Amino acid sequence: MNTVSSVTPQQTLRIRQQAEELEGVFLNMLTKEMFSGIKTDDESFGGGFGEDTWRGMQSEQLANSMAQNGGIGLADQLMGEMLALQEAANTSKSMFSPASGAYK
Repeated sequence: MNTVSSVTPQQTLRIRQQAEELEGVFLNMLTKEMFSGIKTDDESFGGGFGEDTWRGMQSEQLANSMAQNGGIGLADQLMGEMLALQEAANTSKSMFSPASGAYK
């Protein structure tokens, strides 16, 4: 079945970026929860507020890196859904725009 997509390459690229960002947010929450069980009062690394701060940044960077390098497949699943929604939005926009004469 040949279908012509109304989603532009720019829209596809933006949707991919958004899907990866959303996967990064999910993975960030996951890694922060994973790191929360590690005690920061260990003398070998200093512990305290500084370690808590760096651990949060480390979690965020780890999650973003994972998402940009394939992640857990969440971005790929989201991509299909987001493309379908964009396609529907583009189709309805062209069907009901004043230029198409639909409102005349």
